[in-house]
Amino acid sequence: MADLVIMDGKSSRKQINAVIKKIQDMGFDVNISRGKEKILIGIIGDTRLLVDEIFVNLPGVVKTISILKPYKLVTREFHPSDTVINIGDIKIDSSTVIVIAGPCSVESLDQLLQTAKYIKREGGKILRGGVYKPRTSPYSFMGLGKEGLEILKEVKARTGLPVITEVLSAQEVEDAADVADIFQIGARNMFNYRLLETVGKTKKPVLLKRSFQATINEFLSCAEYIMKEGNENVILCERGIRTFDSEFTRNCLDLNSVPLLKRESHLPVFVDPSHGTGKRELVIPMSKAAVACGADGLIIEVHPKPEEALSDGFQSLTPSMFSQFMKEITPFVKASGKTL
Repeated sequence: MADLVIMDGKSSRKQINAVIKKIQDMGFDVNISRGKEKILIGIIGDTRLLVDEIFVNLPGVVKTISILKPYKLVTREFHPSDTVINIGDIKIDSSTVIVIAGPCSVESLDQLLQTAKYIKREGGKILRGGVYKPRTSPYSFMGLGKEGLEILKEVKARTGLPVITEVLSAQEVEDAADVADIFQIGARNMFNYRLLETVGKTKKPVLLKRSFQATINEFLSCAEYIMKEGNENVILCERGIRTFDSEFTRNCLDLNSVPLLKRESHLPVFVDPSHGTGKRELVIPMSKAAVACGADGLIIEVHPKPEEALSDGFQSLTPSMFSQFMKEITPFVKASGKTL
């Protein structure tokens, strides 16, 4: 079984094209990663019947490799260098720690605008705000929907902050496409394969949250669904998993996953300590820990009056706490050799 064709870095364009054509003539797609010494051509599709001998005798081919994993595009074997995602003048990569912040839910123009201005002033780079809210109880606040999108659009225009918002269905992807700079796929929808394929077709950056019961393999396989549709702009987000202790924290923030994901995949890795702990007093210390173990970004819930929030007020930072948060994570960012 051949999944990856490795060619000499000095191979001619004619030799490279010959390998690509052979792969495509057999009905497969290709993914190309160029390095100084080697050129990696990934074969996308069911490669179980492909034998190494098909490629090894072609000019320029060094060897072939089989990848015995349920995902290919997300692995470093296919793509050794870190993925860089550009959103306007913001660069998401392994040299930075990007702070996404804002309320769990968009509640009003005043609430979101007030929060956004404060976040921008303190150094936050991207505004979060939910307009479609999947809730445990059907009687809880479900978001403002299209009205919320209009509020996001206005706040985006008035502050210049790019925005991220969660989508739950193909229709919501279409509705939010003109407003959202990043689509968020929440933990409850990580296994919603049709939704993953839909955001994959948009080519717009996607922040994929790990489901609270998902293994690392399952998480990466879901990212593969997005990338298989041609969207390489995927951010992995650890947001806590469900364990046996629910008395003291909402979830167990699995920071083991950060270095594991960074080793296994080339995609940026963010951490959500707000949902990961469910306690605002734990957000700052766990953010420090997330940066220390290699996170490329943090997504933080901030609300001007958490006690009046329509959702997740108990884990939202106040504006003054967000200011303290930015001050306290800065030395950890610098110690990691990154910038905010």
